[in-house]
Order: sequence, then structure tokens, then C-alpha cells
Amino acid sequence: MNKIIYAILTASISGILLGPIIIPALKVLKFGQNVRDDGPKSHLKKTGTPTMGGIMLMISLIIATLVVNRKFSGAYAVAMIVTLGSGLLGLLDDGIKIIKKRSLGLKPYQKIIGQLLIAAFLSTYGYHNVGSEILAPFTKNTLDLGLWYIPIAMFVVVGTINSVNLTDGIDGLASSVTMIVALFFVFVTYGLGYDELAIFSACIGGACLGFLRYNSYPAAVFMGDTGSLALGGAVAALAILSGLILYLPIIGIVYVAEALSDIIQVLSFKLTGKRVFKMAPLHHHFELSGWHETKIVATFSIVTALCCLIGLLGLL
Repeated sequence: MNKIIYAILTASISGILLGPIIIPALKVLKFGQNVRDDGPKSHLKKTGTPTMGGIMLMISLIIATLVVNRKFSGAYAVAMIVTLGSGLLGLLDDGIKIIKKRSLGLKPYQKIIGQLLIAAFLSTYGYHNVGSEILAPFTKNTLDLGLWYIPIAMFVVVGTINSVNLTDGIDGLASSVTMIVALFFVFVTYGLGYDELAIFSACIGGACLGFLRYNSYPAAVFMGDTGSLALGGAVAALAILSGLILYLPIIGIVYVAEALSDIIQVLSFKLTGKRVFKMAPLHHHFELSGWHETKIVATFSIVTALCCLIGLLGLL
């Protein structure tokens, strides 16, 4: 338990201390956000705010790892590789946006190829080292997916990474929600005896906490795809390596809602020419309904916390 507390403290303090170093550097390098024209008009004022702040998250994670858990092997190493690999994919995406001065970076198929490679690596490791059995919520039973485990797990990984990416649309939302999800995994993995995963979860939660010092409204820095893809990879890795795939729709209800709102909006417009939401993903719908960003973040965080408690009940 001491290592878990040290991990949270080390990662969060590292993030807070990195802010005055990295944010000015991003400004000097002119790594500013290019806000999409088709987004909420209130976001246009955010143009130029430093992005790629996900670098702070990854460095905080690395520092906490070196300080608290120097044993880089097994599930911990795999979770780190998936997180940093996803983050590097996001870094490449952000870099293209900045260099070409546009709101789109990598082409969709390029992103998917990168994510599929990461998903294949994680799913194959999970199949051979964790097993094809996953815990069924609110029962004492497990489901053996057999050979279907790898394709299902890959779908979960890619879906999670993209869902977290969609959640990163307003100041502090993705980092707040993911911090709560990470704390859920701290309790659960520690209780299941996965000590290294508990420490990794604590590092992720601490990194999000430190990053919120600069990412909460009004944000001094955005995490960009560098951060959102890294956090998505971390959440996916924790779910796969702990056998809690079926718990993701519960504890990650916000991620699911954001992704579904986007899918529903696109399908509805293509099939009927009408939109279900004022704008997708879901947080933009609430923005255009008159909700302030801080209210949306608070509400989504509360929902996540409640669903994480329900998830704990499902395990008990």
C-alpha cells in the first residue's frame, strides 16, 4: 500500500513541477492548438493554447515508475509499453497537425493500423499470460472466450483508446474521468493481488491529478492526442491485464456515452438527414444546451464515480 501512495504522490508532484518547464517550452515552439471550425464557436478563443501536454503525463508516469517501481517486467512493463506506444502514436498525430497547421493529423486508416498493432500486442500477451477467462459482473463466474479472446480484446482496446480520445474535448474532462477510473483500478487490482498493476494504476491516477493543475478550466495546456491516446491505452491495458473487460462499460460509462453519441449522430444524419444531438460527442451537446464546461466536467465525473462504486459492488 505504501508504494501505491508513493506512486500517486510522485506522479502528481512530477506533473505539477513539469508544468512551468514544459508549458513555456510548448509556447516557444509554437505548439498551439488548431481548433476545428465545425466545433462550438466558444472554443475558437482557445486557438493557440499549447497542446501536446500529454508529454507531461507520460514523463510523470516514467518518473513515478523509476522512483517507485524499478522492476520493469511482466504486466507492468506491458501496460507501460501500451500506454507509451499509444502516446507516441498521438504525438505523431499532434506533430502533423502543428507542422501542417490543420486540425487533422494522421489519416484515419493510419491511426487504426497503429492502434491495431498495439491491440494485437496487448491481446496476445493477455491470452498467453492472463488467460482467456474474464470476470462476469455481479456474479462469481468467469466467461471463457477461448480463441475469440484475442479479436474481442483487440476490439475492446481500439474502442477504448478512441472513446477516451473522443472524451478529450473540453478542459479537464478526460483527465478528471480517467483519474477516477484509475483509482477504481487501484482498489480492484490491489484487492485481486495484482500489486504491480495497482502501482501502475496509481501512477496513472497521480499523473492525471498533477496534469489537472494546468488542464482544468481555463486550460493552460491541452493534452492533445498525445495524452488522450496514452490514457486510452492505459485504461485498456488495465482492463485486459486484470480480466475486467466486461467492467469497462460500467466504470467507463462516460467513454461509452461519448463514443455512442458520435456513432448515433453520424448514422442518423446519413440515414435520415437529421441530427439526434445538437453536436457530438455528447459533451458538446451539453455545451450547446447552455452548460458551462466546469458543470459538464463535474457532472461527468460524478457519474463516473457512481458507476465505479457500482463496479466495485459487482466485484464484491
